[in-house]
Amino acid sequence: MTGTEPTGVDRQTNLDRQMNAVPEVTLGTVLVIEDDPRMQKVLRRIFAEEHYNVAIAGDGQTGLDLFRTEHPAAVVLDLILPRISGRELCQTFKNLSAETPIIVLSAISEVVDKVLLLELGADDYVTKPFSPRELTARVQAAIRRQRKPPVSNTFRFGECEIDFRSMTARRAGTPVVLTAHEFKLLKFFTQNVDRVLTREVLLNEVWGYNAYPTTRTVDNQILKLRQKLEADSANPQHLLTIYGAGYKFVL
Repeated sequence: MTGTEPTGVDRQTNLDRQMNAVPEVTLGTVLVIEDDPRMQKVLRRIFAEEHYNVAIAGDGQTGLDLFRTEHPAAVVLDLILPRISGRELCQTFKNLSAETPIIVLSAISEVVDKVLLLELGADDYVTKPFSPRELTARVQAAIRRQRKPPVSNTFRFGECEIDFRSMTARRAGTPVVLTAHEFKLLKFFTQNVDRVLTREVLLNEVWGYNAYPTTRTVDNQILKLRQKLEADSANPQHLLTIYGAGYKFVL
């Protein structure tokens, strides 16, 4: 026997340690859809260090297949992908599971692309190059927002009845078509009845990031909600403008 071979006692000790080892607790799976192998390695390391399982897809079709089988806690999605584009995937994911957070990670930084992705249902948008700390913070914030227990799946006000689980809406008994992002904005309002919400708070909590080129985005979305849900959009009774401050939802 050489000096480096384990003795019977050593082998038993190692076996005991393996049997008594506490399995590492994970926070769920982050699905990364990115075609650059180097970026895949970086993202795998970043989220593994935060105690997430990481599933990697190098193209859109593989990403869609993994989304269906892994049921991820969040998706980190590149826009330019082989087979299925990131834009198409974003919309498909939200149709399959509206509650799963999607964080777009892309080198494309044009405002029009950000607006388009958010209207398709993306929860946040991070531009490459990025800070690992910022990316993980945004992913974790998006997961926390989605895990907040809803007060109720169905919410009623005025002539409106909103079912957030099935993403359906009615006004005076007539179906109203809302986008995924309009549902998200309306849900945040219903969770903060009578609270004055600044445009900056809405951008951060609903759109998912702190700095946005223009707060007109908020104004336009609320205008659309009023046109669809208020009996008289020119004289709203529920989605109120608080001049100099922001907006307030009242029953």
